Amino acid sequence: MRAFATAISIHAPAERVWSILTNAADYPSWSSTVERVVGTIAPGAKVAVYTKASPGRAFPLTVTGFEPNRRMVWSGGMPMGLFRGTRTYTLAPRAPGMVDFSMREEFSGFLAPLISRSIPDLQPSFDQFAADLKARAESAA
Repeated sequence: MRAFATAISIHAPAERVWSILTNAADYPSWSSTVERVVGTIAPGAKVAVYTKASPGRAFPLTVTGFEPNRRMVWSGGMPMGLFRGTRTYTLAPRAPGMVDFSMREEFSGFLAPLISRSIPDLQPSFDQFAADLKARAESAA
């Protein structure tokens, strides 16, 4: 199974970071890796994510996990579990006004070994996403 992950400490309350992560319309204003997110980020909702790594291509996802100020999961893929991508966002408060943010994406399913070979190295964009989130949350203080 192939996976990508990043983590960063953010000097902001978990509630502020969560409000940034769950505001789909604002992603282009702070994330240098996302063109846009279409839809509403809420439990069970469907969203389409357009990334700068794949301009113009929509990645349809479903919000399959949603624990406010703590954890969110977006999942998508092919029917019958042939290929699945699962991205998990986690917020872990560390001290008053400080939170550890982590993001991990795992690919699974029967076709994952084959399809994963065609997926570019997402690590730089994961690290940039975390840095952009940190900058936005800390500047909103």
